[in-house]
Amino acid sequence: MKPLIDRDKFEIFANGLDHPECCAFSRDGTLWAGGEAGQIYRIDPKGTVERIVDLGGFVGGVAFSPKDELYACVPMHGVVRIERNGKWDVIVREASGQKIVTPNYGVFDRAGNYYVTDSGNWGKQNGSLIRIEPSGNAKTIAGPFGYANGLALSADDKTLFMVESNTNRVFRVDLNSDGAVAKQSVYGEDVGRMPDGLVLDSEGHLYVSCYASDDIHRISPDGSKVLFAYDHWAILLSRPTNMAFGGEHFDQMYVANLGRTTITRATVGIRGQKLANQSGV
Repeated sequence: MKPLIDRDKFEIFANGLDHPECCAFSRDGTLWAGGEAGQIYRIDPKGTVERIVDLGGFVGGVAFSPKDELYACVPMHGVVRIERNGKWDVIVREASGQKIVTPNYGVFDRAGNYYVTDSGNWGKQNGSLIRIEPSGNAKTIAGPFGYANGLALSADDKTLFMVESNTNRVFRVDLNSDGAVAKQSVYGEDVGRMPDGLVLDSEGHLYVSCYASDDIHRISPDGSKVLFAYDHWAILLSRPTNMAFGGEHFDQMYVANLGRTTITRATVGIRGQKLANQSGV
């Protein structure tokens, strides 16, 4: 199957990161990323990389709250909040009275609730979906899953999409107004090999980056699935994990490559969906 965009549309935006698994934009358009030894990186629009702090353990997903505060999922510690000067503290270690085994990825709604996946242990079917309120109260709202991973939240805050990496599936989780799960269903199957990250564009297409197949798939609102991008040589897309939209026109897709030391990007011809910290930007 020929991908929608050619691999040569991707270019290296930033290099010298320690196998980044995640990336997210702050409100001012600065890209932030994590490293496998606990690094938190700040990357300016020219691609200059600055290491802000070391957290001492692998950094999973990073996300910004509606107040533009940086949060990270760090399995060694739990859910961590990081200040711009590098100071950090652990916000949550447990949900519903149980230790979070492998906090992996999180996304904020506009009210400041933080939805986080606990991947659990590979092959143990003990993954879950957690909701952390602005007060810090953390509750498990769905599970058990296989290896729960990347998340994306619809623009109206009513629908979560969640990767289950070990089954190559994406779930759709419809939410009530109080954040409880109203309905759960499979949204996409056979989505590459070991899907990892998710991101939505402004038209509701869902992009799924796949770690083990070095590709990105796109699922349309009608459920149709296409191969969006693929790198046979695993150079510009190398074990791609998480993605973020950014750039002057918000039509560039940035991809963290866990298999290399790079974040790559491509102009994809469609604007991304703005996240909770980007409203009004």
